[in-house]
Amino acid sequence: MLVYEFRTGIKKAAGASVLTAMLAGSAFAAELANKPVTFTKDIAPIFQEKCQECHRTGSMAPMSLETYEQARPWAKAIKQKVVTRAMPPWHLDKTVGIQKFANDFSLSDEQIATIVRWVDSGAPMGDPKDMPPPKQFPDFNQWQLTKVLGQPDLVIDSQPYTMPAHGQDVWWKPYANIPITEPRWVRAVEIRPTTPDARRVVHHALARLQQEEPDLRSSLLTAADANNSGPGMLMEWAIGKSYDLYAPGTGKLLLPGSRIWWELHLHAAGEPLVAQTQIAIYFYPKGQEPKYRTYLLSFTAGKYVGDEHEQTLDIPPNSISETEGYHVLRHPAKLENFQPHMHLRGKAMAMEAILPDGSTQMLSYVDKFNFLWMTNYIYADDSAPVLPAGTVLHITAWHDNTANNPNNPDPNQWVGWGERTVDEMAHAWVNVTFISDEDYQTYLAKKGATVAQSGK
Repeated sequence: MLVYEFRTGIKKAAGASVLTAMLAGSAFAAELANKPVTFTKDIAPIFQEKCQECHRTGSMAPMSLETYEQARPWAKAIKQKVVTRAMPPWHLDKTVGIQKFANDFSLSDEQIATIVRWVDSGAPMGDPKDMPPPKQFPDFNQWQLTKVLGQPDLVIDSQPYTMPAHGQDVWWKPYANIPITEPRWVRAVEIRPTTPDARRVVHHALARLQQEEPDLRSSLLTAADANNSGPGMLMEWAIGKSYDLYAPGTGKLLLPGSRIWWELHLHAAGEPLVAQTQIAIYFYPKGQEPKYRTYLLSFTAGKYVGDEHEQTLDIPPNSISETEGYHVLRHPAKLENFQPHMHLRGKAMAMEAILPDGSTQMLSYVDKFNFLWMTNYIYADDSAPVLPAGTVLHITAWHDNTANNPNNPDPNQWVGWGERTVDEMAHAWVNVTFISDEDYQTYLAKKGATVAQSGK
């Protein structure tokens, strides 16, 4: 069954046909058909690798998948979620665009087929002796980057805000000083709500950097992209994105006297709860300066209008709408990630590169956007797109404002751009590292040599 066909010509299959397409004609399918699949030997290792980060006691998921007794009642639901690739929440189309990511937690075709085989055979437990030892996870109070970089150099809290039990969305925008006395380069940042209660009411959190310095973006970008004031964003947090770890030789610069302007988008949870977030900052060693500065940019689908460059969206009632935006890179650039941001009616988003010679490259396409998971797709270093000066980034967003969208609060309403959850947005958060023409030519030469050695 085809769901719908986008202007780009990408067609999507749904339901069990996905599994059929994955396994048709494969040697693995024949092998799997004759192999008994059990929880202890085959399924538990998959759950430990790809699921238990969230599905464990005390974590955010509604049930734990740590033991057979916990997982067995959910077997049929697990099958449905993995076959449709709703879980794990990796909603990127695996048939187009870049497919190598530093943080890929999706299931492979073989893992999905193994889970389906287990469920269809009655979800047997297997020999308890085959059960792997329980996986050890870091404490919930630890920063995720601790396992990579150790303890952060700075932790800065936002001021707390008590969100009422009921009412309209709130945008809490306090300031926090950054306590440094000399310029420091940042190699990673991580944001988190301070408590489980805060996580219930924080929809997303922005940490804008404010400091006195010339804004260089007018020399890097064109049109409205070049008109943002100040040095830009340190990071945006949402469910599915926790940290930014900058590529070697790149980072962000903090100056004495700088401060964070927080923006916490809060929604009521049925009881009064205290909302607060904090950011962990990891510095490069003193005296070690990265070669390039990375910018977290918001590339929109849709138009800017007026002198204030206000964003617009026009989503008619009972329709699936398509919105496009174009963004010119005035210098060669490396894109580090792709993170679509939409609200309840968001359905899909694509990022294409239109190169100066007129050719196009599909970079990434999220065909099953889910408002509950603002997943950040971080390109592996050897697959991150490096684009020439004059490249146009083409962002296309699709919104489903129909009754078929289970998240839609009211398909009979016209929807425009706005900050409330019931309004809509359409932009991609992308960390962009602008590089020199010389380094771009070096990249081209290296890429050509790699292609030649591989025989492609």
